[in-house]
Amino acid sequence: MRLGVIESRFADLIWENEPLASRALVRLCEKELGWKPTTTYTVLKKLCDRGIFKNQSSTVTSLISRDEFYAAQSEAFVEEAFSGSLPAFLAAFTRHKKLTEADIQELQELIDRSRR
Repeated sequence: MRLGVIESRFADLIWENEPLASRALVRLCEKELGWKPTTTYTVLKKLCDRGIFKNQSSTVTSLISRDEFYAAQSEAFVEEAFSGSLPAFLAAFTRHKKLTEADIQELQELIDRSRR
């Protein structure tokens, strides 16, 4: 399940404001994205069909949380690009970007929690 840049912005609007009436979503998308109502409903239907959101009784809610969605995207990226190897991903990531002490501490805490 992947979202383009515009779809991601749209999804974030829903996640940040849910539950919301579909008419309120139309107004929000007009203000934030410059969309016409037909564009909003078209993209909403597409993401509902993909099982990310639902529009029931003119109320839009998510079927999966933002965290769940982005966790799945991250896992898929590591799987596809690094054959599922998190160490290979981190090695590639840190090749051009230095980790701060805070980053290292946070990663260590994640590692420690996963050992329990």
